[in-house]
Amino acid sequence: MIAGYGGSTMALMRNALLRASRNPWLASTFPKYRFARAAARRFMPGTTVDAALDAAATLASQRISAVLTQLGENVANAGAADAVVEHYLDVLELIGGRGLDAQVSIKLTQLGLDIGDDVATRNLIALVERAAARGNVVWVDMEDSSYVDRTLAVFLAALDRHPNVGICLQSYLRRTDADLDALLDRTTAVRLVKGAYREPPSVAFPDKRTVDENYFRLACRLIEAAQTYTGQPSPVIGTHDVGLIARIAAHADAANIDRGAWEIDMLYGIRSADQARLAAAGHAVRVLISYGEEWFPWYVRRLAERPANVWFVVRSLFSR
Repeated sequence: MIAGYGGSTMALMRNALLRASRNPWLASTFPKYRFARAAARRFMPGTTVDAALDAAATLASQRISAVLTQLGENVANAGAADAVVEHYLDVLELIGGRGLDAQVSIKLTQLGLDIGDDVATRNLIALVERAAARGNVVWVDMEDSSYVDRTLAVFLAALDRHPNVGICLQSYLRRTDADLDALLDRTTAVRLVKGAYREPPSVAFPDKRTVDENYFRLACRLIEAAQTYTGQPSPVIGTHDVGLIARIAAHADAANIDRGAWEIDMLYGIRSADQARLAAAGHAVRVLISYGEEWFPWYVRRLAERPANVWFVVRSLFSR
């Protein structure tokens, strides 16, 4: 069962897509097709960091900020993890050189978490220290539920050194209420998302309404708590659910919380008109721009979030 979506036909499709996202044969075969690469460009401007930076510059003209992430996960050796660190150190320099309001977001399994917590901690702290020197921020993505405890531990070790680091939490996990409570004693640099991994009902809420209501409740608590902290990254509401965003915004406005005190994050290429509309209304909007060659697992999880996007792939196939 996929958290958040019950047992409908749509849920079965999501389930199949999430299984496919972890299939090594599909990961190596699907990207070879031109139509597949074209379909993926719906959600990413290109595979290079230069393409991502150019997209960030274009968004800046609409008063929309960016957060960049190189796709990839589950690095298996220290040398590969070191290469990821060097890449992000360069990205931080490139962002500064171009004067962009752009942050970076990483997965700890990219930094060697599967090798050891100490490896991931060392590598994350190196990135956070460089970002601090450049007046920038590093966000830590949350992966599937088996990584939550270790991800939080590594994040808190980095937070002990510098405040310019944030963490992602997922509203479909049953444990997130307690996790947010614990974090609010230290930080409100939290990016709240619904969640995009295949989890059992014992771990994640099995129906969409519960996931959405939990999201709303957690988001309101997070935004309200942010008024007590200064010098940290703003809390982030990461969703494309414009109805849910409207509810959260109404709650924040009623509590006299400034619209610039919290962010709305969306993915590149999704609800672009809404991104521009929200920015024009005075909200802080940031767009996640992904790039890199290892896009298959991430792309299929995006399809699983909204299986109607599969038709985009089908149309691409027949329009070659």
